[in-house]
Amino acid sequence: MIKRIQPFLQLTLLLLIAALSSNAQYKISGTVVDNKDKPIKGASVYLDNTLDGATTDSLGVFHFTTTEKGNQSIVASEIGHETAGLPIVIMGDMSGIVLHLKKNAVHDLDAVVITAGSFEATNDKNKTVLKPLDIVTTAGANADVVKAIEMLPGTQKTGADNGMFVRGGDASEAAILVDEMVVQNAFFSGPPGMTTRSRFGAFNYQGVSFSSGGYSARYGQALSGVLELNTTDLADKSTVNMGVNMAGIYASGTKRWKNSSLDFGGGYNNTTPFFGIAKTNVDFYDVPQGGSANLRYAWKPNKDGILKVSVNGSFSSSGIRIPNPFEGITNILINPTNDTDSKLNYETHDQYYYTNASYRQMFKHKYSLYTAASYSLDKTDNKFGYAPIKEQDHRIQYRLEGKDFISSRVTLMAGGDVQSYGISKQFSTYPVQEFIETIVSGYSELEWTPVNRLALKPGVRYEHSTLLNKDDIAPRLSMAIKTSDHSQASLAGGMFYQDADNNYLIAGLKPGMQVATHYIANWQYSKDDRILRLEGYYKNYADLVKETNTTYDPNSYHIITYATKLENSGHGYAQGLELFYRDKKTFKNVDYWITYSYIDTRRIYGNYPAGTYATPTFIANHNLNLVGKYFVEKWQTSLSATYSFASGRPYYNPFNTSFLADRTPDYNNLALSAAYLHTFGKWFTVFYISLDNVTNNHNIFGYRYLYDSNGNPTNNKNPIVPALYRSVFFGVNMSLTQFSKDEL
Repeated sequence: MIKRIQPFLQLTLLLLIAALSSNAQYKISGTVVDNKDKPIKGASVYLDNTLDGATTDSLGVFHFTTTEKGNQSIVASEIGHETAGLPIVIMGDMSGIVLHLKKNAVHDLDAVVITAGSFEATNDKNKTVLKPLDIVTTAGANADVVKAIEMLPGTQKTGADNGMFVRGGDASEAAILVDEMVVQNAFFSGPPGMTTRSRFGAFNYQGVSFSSGGYSARYGQALSGVLELNTTDLADKSTVNMGVNMAGIYASGTKRWKNSSLDFGGGYNNTTPFFGIAKTNVDFYDVPQGGSANLRYAWKPNKDGILKVSVNGSFSSSGIRIPNPFEGITNILINPTNDTDSKLNYETHDQYYYTNASYRQMFKHKYSLYTAASYSLDKTDNKFGYAPIKEQDHRIQYRLEGKDFISSRVTLMAGGDVQSYGISKQFSTYPVQEFIETIVSGYSELEWTPVNRLALKPGVRYEHSTLLNKDDIAPRLSMAIKTSDHSQASLAGGMFYQDADNNYLIAGLKPGMQVATHYIANWQYSKDDRILRLEGYYKNYADLVKETNTTYDPNSYHIITYATKLENSGHGYAQGLELFYRDKKTFKNVDYWITYSYIDTRRIYGNYPAGTYATPTFIANHNLNLVGKYFVEKWQTSLSATYSFASGRPYYNPFNTSFLADRTPDYNNLALSAAYLHTFGKWFTVFYISLDNVTNNHNIFGYRYLYDSNGNPTNNKNPIVPALYRSVFFGVNMSLTQFSKDEL
């Protein structure tokens, strides 16, 4: 542990020393006072466009040294006052300078939304951000938050597995959070080998922020990245919304009072119309259907505080015929279903409940307090062939966090959270498997801008696992420096710990925590609604869980028992380069962006053969997305197009002596969408249509080899394909609140 942390402590010390080092020759001193000539403590004072400055003491006094001379501007700022400057001429030492600051207007409660391009000393503050409207108007995203995130750098296309795959990490390595609380079971239940939608509706959130690494010490238990969803505050006005599409109907409403608002809604989904005209690659004997309801209350007890409480519930079911991975195998130890047909029925029944409550309060425009609690319960009653699969997942979490805005240049954040989650599962007549894990965490971060164009953010996180009886300390550090009025460069690094995959924990196994160390550097330019971002990274994996007494099984649902032997001997790396460019300025009514990612990654973990280091099957080395939107004012119509490309992914060929050396064909997808705005009386209506995979490209995400009755592989294989190659989807939304062109 000490050896791992030591490089970050050394790096932190070097950065702090570098920030404070100076060969100044002139001494500058004075005081900062308010409009009543009272001294202001903690004000930042600096020479504009230089790295020279200081912070005032309890008497409002400052002093620093500089090598600058001639005409300069000295600036003072403090969070409760307006920034002020004074021209000076430096010919030698200067003293007696007095800077007057006026009292600031009242500060609004801190918004949780984080925008791209903001100058902050942390990689997660420079996230690429999608607004809710970006999600619902992007062709190919299908109004799904996670699908939209897959069009950003650092992610992989998922065609057969749920989850976010970030910079070499598998689905378990990325966390999804709502108002800083972890969401368990973020995707609807479905059969193995098929992706399902995430549970999040874009318009329930005022911000969607994605961090592909180097994120805040506030979060843990995610080796690769986090997706933050921040719910809306008070609704703007009372309204009613209704909609119908090829997959169901829904209605929602909002009641706004002076200091509070209530949102409510519900819907019913049935994909019979959709699958009635779409040619599917799967055989649904019971099409996906279900319903959902939500209730959300927001209240501002005072101008600087807000309480938000939300409750959600949903149910769903489906029945599908899937390829039998145990076809022809009569050995009960290999084929636990005892079904040897070529296909099996897979039936799903899912009930999901989630509630979240949070409160944020600002005190005297100097301190803030945030507290939140959440609870989720997911119950599934599935059937795999003749074998029932019953599972119940739960998670409860509490977070308490405080911030001290010491000055406009120094903010200290400290907090902690407790998470308790568990799974209980029974497959067929096998004994019930279950576990409960409780993780207690504490964290602190300092945001410090010592001088005008430099910012630092050191942080540390402590975690204790009661299930594993393990403690870990994760130091993190990031910094940024302005390279011009419109550009900045930043560095970020840190250590990130995570428990073993739930499949191991539920079998009663207790390996140690896994660790990933991130190193990230980027440069970003932002001006006139144009953003260019270039980023490179290196991620080192250590202590990955490795099975030592099993042979490789490409089936991700293979049975793990208490007899499985584990050790934390797995390791690997991921490195890559990424580009993001967005332009909303050059062409009138046109918004487009380009993303490209290159990744080189290899690892040994899970049930990989001993001594075998390989690129995982969910990795495409090259990923490209071209997204464009155009609004035709004359027709009140929005048009969108997205082209996505990914190079071939590795797959397991049992007849190739080189492990995971074969590659699938490249992935190509062209999606189009259009939305038309029309008014019927008081109802503002949007008609929309989307076409996915317009060229009907037959994308393949891997292959499954069939086995003989003795469990030996044969030359017969089935491609792993999406549920649909090409699809058409249309619907209509109606609202008593007028849409703007940006909402199409």
